[in-house]
Amino acid sequence: MLSSVGDLAERATSAGHANVFLFGFGAAKKIWGMEITRHRSVGKLFLSQQAYVEKVLKRFNMNNAKPVTVPFAAHFKLSANMSPKTDEDIEHMSCVPYLSTVGSIMYAMVCTHPDISHAVSVVSRYMTCLGKEHWQAVKLILRYLKGTTDVGLTFNRVKMSDSVVGYMDSNFARDLDKRRSLTGYLFTLFRSAISWKATLQAIVALSTIEAEYIALAEAVKEVL
Repeated sequence: MLSSVGDLAERATSAGHANVFLFGFGAAKKIWGMEITRHRSVGKLFLSQQAYVEKVLKRFNMNNAKPVTVPFAAHFKLSANMSPKTDEDIEHMSCVPYLSTVGSIMYAMVCTHPDISHAVSVVSRYMTCLGKEHWQAVKLILRYLKGTTDVGLTFNRVKMSDSVVGYMDSNFARDLDKRRSLTGYLFTLFRSAISWKATLQAIVALSTIEAEYIALAEAVKEVL
């Protein structure tokens, strides 16, 4: 069955997917909540999620929050031991939209915000045992996004290169619950991020050098 672009756009809009088909035969301007801005005169393309992030902030009543400059504070030492112990605390935390908030933030991280990868990796470990400290950490990420709604990825044609540049690091025994280390890597093309990840290592490293080798192996697999 054949359909025109107009018919497809009308069907998508009626089905609640207005973000999908907001372009015709010309250059795409928005897709899956990501805005595409082209500056052809200087050869730049900017990818952002400003409208999506603002919608998330409004949904979780953080649109008037005070912005912060870092997504994860150094004093946050989160662990499963911070989960609620009393019936009153458990009932209170059951009303907190932790899972939906982390999921919404995670989509921004996957698409255009590699800067919150580590923070999202930490708070996503406590989906089933969330405590007040975990929720405070999530709200800090939202406050960070509040101050960086106009931040995104810029691809510069003038600085185009065939080389993919990668960065990798590990954080030995950073997890307080199981003493697992953290792997983090980021790859750039045209001096803009194209792939990134921050996650706990699958096994417990016995030394800093072992943690580094594990992280390096993960980064090499991403390149291949």
